[in-house]
Amino acid sequence: MTAVNSSLLRRIGAMLYDSLLVIALLMLATIPFVAVRGGDIVEPNDNLLYQVCMMLVIFAFYTFFWSYGGQTLGMRAWRLRLETKDGGIPTFPVAALRFVVAVVSLLAAGLGFLWQLWDKEDLTWHDRASGTRLRYYSKD
Repeated sequence: MTAVNSSLLRRIGAMLYDSLLVIALLMLATIPFVAVRGGDIVEPNDNLLYQVCMMLVIFAFYTFFWSYGGQTLGMRAWRLRLETKDGGIPTFPVAALRFVVAVVSLLAAGLGFLWQLWDKEDLTWHDRASGTRLRYYSKD
C-alpha cells in the first residue's frame, strides 16, 4: 500500500469513527426539538432552526477538538494530529476556516477530500485553504 493510500485510509477511518460520535451528539441535540413538539418527530426540511442547530453541533465538535489539542477522538484512535505548517495546533479561526472548506469539499462530491490523491504534498482542499495538514504519529 502506498503512503498516499495509507494516509487516505487513516483519514477515512478517523472520519467514520468521528461520525459515530457526531451522530450521538446530534441525537442529544434533537431531544429539545422533539420535546417542544410533544414527542413528534422533527422534520429537518421544515425547521430552519433545527438545521442550524445541527450544523452548529457539528461545527463545535470539530473546531473544539482541532483547536484544543489538534485531534478529534477518531483522529486520536488513528494516530493523526492536525498541525499548522510550523507544527503547532491550529487556532480557532484556522479550525473554523478548515471546517467551512471541508463542507465545501464534501458538497463538491467529495472531490476536495479525494484531491489528496493528486496533491504532491498529500493535502486536501481544506488542508491547503487553512494552512494545516494531518500528521501520522507511529506508536514509537
